[in-house]
Amino acid sequence: MRIDVLTLFPAMFAGPLDESIIMRARRKGLLELSIHDLRNWTHDRHRTVDDRPFGGGPGMLLKPEPIFEAVETLSRPGTKVVLLSPSGRKFSQAVAGEMAGLPDILLVCGHYEGFDERIRLGLAHDELSIGDYVLTNGALPAMVIIDAVARLLPGALGDDQSAADESFSGGLLEYPQYTRPAEFRGMKVPEVLLSGNHAEIAKWRAQQAQKRTKERRPDLI
Repeated sequence: MRIDVLTLFPAMFAGPLDESIIMRARRKGLLELSIHDLRNWTHDRHRTVDDRPFGGGPGMLLKPEPIFEAVETLSRPGTKVVLLSPSGRKFSQAVAGEMAGLPDILLVCGHYEGFDERIRLGLAHDELSIGDYVLTNGALPAMVIIDAVARLLPGALGDDQSAADESFSGGLLEYPQYTRPAEFRGMKVPEVLLSGNHAEIAKWRAQQAQKRTKERRPDLI
């Protein structure tokens, strides 16, 4: 899988994308990742990427010219162009699963007051938001999406079943889990998990997942 990121802040990506599962996926050749500075597609001495909105209003908008040129340079046949902004559809585990099946994604990070609408109309295949809040720019959402997608690539995790058993993978929050010791500071591991009865363990986990989801995220039920 190939992911390109178009951003005004490429230095923000150093570190998070060179650690843990993302690093492993890159080293295994499962993920080809490239970060691009949007200002490289400007042609004035100030490297201008923004301007005031027509009709007035606060802030600045990302101009269409550098983004169109950058996207047209970086795109290949089959590239899916995804804008990152608060007005996009909400990113979820299901969306991560959809994206993990794509061969080529270009993430375009928003900034300032957002995108000139012609960027949405002329370039974007999708637009995503990671939540109902506003961040300074789209770099952090891009990292979140890359992490969520990369760990779903076959071979990225030590055990591919791990991704299938996590919260949201089956539509529910994950059940409680325990490890050794069997008792710690008076808190005991539920007896069913020590029983070796796999059918009963599976039943208990399903019940606990339902219970936890109902208590914490009833909107998922």
